[in-house]
Amino acid sequence: MSSLRNAISRRAHKERAQPSSRKKFGLLEKHKDYVVRAKAFHKKEETLRKLKEKAAFRNPDEFYFQMIKTRTVDGVHKPENQANKYTQEELMLMKTQDIGYILQKLQSERKKVEKLTAVLHSVDNHPSNRHIYYAEDREEARELQSQASESRVTPPFGDIPDHIKRKTAASYRELEARKSRGNQLEKLYMEMSLKKELQKNGRKRKLREDELTCPTSKPVYKWRPERKR
Repeated sequence: MSSLRNAISRRAHKERAQPSSRKKFGLLEKHKDYVVRAKAFHKKEETLRKLKEKAAFRNPDEFYFQMIKTRTVDGVHKPENQANKYTQEELMLMKTQDIGYILQKLQSERKKVEKLTAVLHSVDNHPSNRHIYYAEDREEARELQSQASESRVTPPFGDIPDHIKRKTAASYRELEARKSRGNQLEKLYMEMSLKKELQKNGRKRKLREDELTCPTSKPVYKWRPERKR
């Protein structure tokens, strides 16, 4: 019976609009608008109830160190500056882990670029079946040359399907994108390695432009030699 009841078309009862005499009050709220407003109201009401419950059961003797490490600015808790949160050894360890991850990604990109380059190189270069023949004299050489020209058959590379051309173009775009990503990763790896070396102990100074044998826009540092015991 339920299937028959659902098969019969029913009239869609529409909600009335705002009467013309009440146009000044704006649009008339529909049921779906009331549902959204009621959910938002009850959500705020539940949040206030939980906060009141926490305030009622609060322990006046409660203390933890975060209370003295933060301050309130315009009603918002602001933590203290945590610039020196980690020691020098911990910072060096994190730098090493970051550099290792960047190096792993760089090597992966290089391998993918080499693989794509090899595939596209084999597609672009037409196979050349060359055989070297050795002749005793010029007459035999001319005879071998004529035989080779007669047996040579050029493969029809001009008639390439469109989907093959599209795939080749997409592969070239991917190759260029991977090369660009590899260059960016290599630049980032060099910068992070330099920062890690600068954090190590030892006296060092930045070389001036007139001291550089190969002028470059990047900073070059020189460490003072130390005697190792």
